[in-house]
Amino acid sequence: MNQLTPNPFSPYQFYDAEQWSAFRADTPQTLSAEEVQRLRSLNDPIDLNEVRRIYLSLSRLLSAYVEASQQLYTQRKRFLDIDATHKTPFIIGIAGSVAVGKSTTSRILKELLARWPSSPKVDLVTTDGFLFSNAELRERELMTRKGFPESYDIGALLRFLSWIKAGARNVRAPLYSHLTYDVLTDEHQTVDSPDILIVEGINVLQVRDLPEDGKMVPFVSDFFDFSIYIDAEERHIHDWYLERFKLLRQTAFQNPASFFHRYAEIGEQEALQIAEGLWRDINRRNLRENILPTRPRADLILRKGPDHLVEQVALRKL
Repeated sequence: MNQLTPNPFSPYQFYDAEQWSAFRADTPQTLSAEEVQRLRSLNDPIDLNEVRRIYLSLSRLLSAYVEASQQLYTQRKRFLDIDATHKTPFIIGIAGSVAVGKSTTSRILKELLARWPSSPKVDLVTTDGFLFSNAELRERELMTRKGFPESYDIGALLRFLSWIKAGARNVRAPLYSHLTYDVLTDEHQTVDSPDILIVEGINVLQVRDLPEDGKMVPFVSDFFDFSIYIDAEERHIHDWYLERFKLLRQTAFQNPASFFHRYAEIGEQEALQIAEGLWRDINRRNLRENILPTRPRADLILRKGPDHLVEQVALRKL
């Protein structure tokens, strides 16, 4: 996997973890060890030290971006002489491969941002709920490409983000069950005028072909005020994917209601062969073809090492 390397012509400024940690300044640690343990994913080793090293500085940076965005919005209203009363949320997009730690990063940031002195309202939405249902994926012959860009109802996701940016109240987002591996048709999440919305998903920085006639083609990332890409070498992501698969065989897959329950009932070697096939044919392919190419579009890149902890931070230059 191509690495980002510092050079004078790079659009990013690079920091190692210790350099980045210094930017937290006097940002208080508002999470407890128990809360971090609750927020992290199954095989993610993040702890309070990692929160101090990486996420407090990131929280401080995002605070500056949100404040600047709010000031610009106020100045624009004054400039245009309009009396807009609706609130325009600050939207943060978080992208990256499966098993790289997007969910943990999103949950940690949600809690840290909500505990700023101003007590902003922070919501988190994952794009899993905007996948087509399994029934529709089967009808479209896309079950083996689940997670690829074409497996999402992009129109529904764009409408959702449009309503959020317009300041609409009580906007509904579909929910997804990792137990049944399908969209929950009768359940949804209501997003009601948050100050900050985090949108997490593997392909949220994806672009599409542009029309030749110059018609407007919105991208999901057009609605983001700041975007983060969680990065790591492919071989590390592969290892984390297999580790998570092994842990799930001992936990969630044991549930007879689990879509993957059959993988808990077969031998370990056969299960690992299946996991390797899923990685090779679906997840690695999606990473190489669709996810990794969007990395240069991110405002900030968190580069993880083999221990799943952040080693390098790349921040786009202004």
